[in-house]
Amino acid sequence: MSKMMFDYTKSILERVSFDPILFCKELEKAIKTLLPYEMEQLQEWLLNFVVGKPELKQSLQLIKV
Repeated sequence: MSKMMFDYTKSILERVSFDPILFCKELEKAIKTLLPYEMEQLQEWLLNFVVGKPELKQSLQLIKV
């Protein structure tokens, strides 16, 4: 179940990445929902995802990278 939730979270974040504000809101929801080890995975994924998207780099502050 947890793998499904993590994958679902990633797909949502990918779909809303066009809007930095919406992206941050969805990321905040994910932080509340995911388990600690899933947060580590999300952190790694997020670091790679925002490399080419400077408008989303502010979201890194939410996960304290």
